Amino acid sequence: MSSELRREPVGLLAGNGRFPFVFADKARSLGMPVVCVGIRHAAQPELARHVDRFYWTGIARLGRAVRCFRKEGVRRLVMAGKVQKTVIHGRWWLWRLWPDWWTLRAWFRRRKDNRDDTLLLSLVDEFAAENLAFESALDLCPELLVQAGILTRKSPTAREELDIAFGWDLAREMGRLDVGQSVAVKNRSVLAVEAIEGTDRAIARAGELCPAGGFVVVKVAKPQQDMRFDVPTVGCATIESIHRAGGKVLAIEAGKTILIDSDQTIALANRYGLSIVAR
Repeated sequence: MSSELRREPVGLLAGNGRFPFVFADKARSLGMPVVCVGIRHAAQPELARHVDRFYWTGIARLGRAVRCFRKEGVRRLVMAGKVQKTVIHGRWWLWRLWPDWWTLRAWFRRRKDNRDDTLLLSLVDEFAAENLAFESALDLCPELLVQAGILTRKSPTAREELDIAFGWDLAREMGRLDVGQSVAVKNRSVLAVEAIEGTDRAIARAGELCPAGGFVVVKVAKPQQDMRFDVPTVGCATIESIHRAGGKVLAIEAGKTILIDSDQTIALANRYGLSIVAR
């Protein structure tokens, strides 16, 4: 990366989780100023201490994000962190979220459906029309992508290996359909499939439906994965969710899954006696 690009501010459209913090810290360590617009009720307030300039905006007031980035001279930006789509399915959501004109125009523009990829690619196009180009956060932090192998002291059993293989094809198919990226299985039977609720709640549901525990969670990238957004991400919170629900194995896709705080995540899995496999 040229020194000129490093001096230019990079924009961060931030949701929930640790990923925005990791990206911001890495960018600043390389001398890149970070201008962050946090999605209210998703991004964490502490993020403001990890960036050079910080603004809040509502999930339905993205015109403000555009104005903030342009005011700060941002031309390149990344998305990092999760934003729950469930807010658009509440009663009177238009009234409660009070969208600005920019968001209304983008939302009611004709498109084939409202699946994650469709919405996010639409958002990318709308920002591009404002001369704001989304890039992959992983261009700056490639070390976050997990490498192949058994990452924990404990390896999967023969039965768990069968469940990983069974769940892998299912998770890939759910990803191809842009429904979700995770499934929970036991004895080659599906316990839960992730949809709009997200991975943690799908894992919790698997635990409720399988009180004996011992199930496998498989999380993979979509076959058509756009590495600019919605890259599968796991970390300590994922391990805590699996442990609480009674799961025993997490299988993820090497080279296409972000492992946040890898040392801490692996240490936590070892403490709980869980297996993490990247393949």
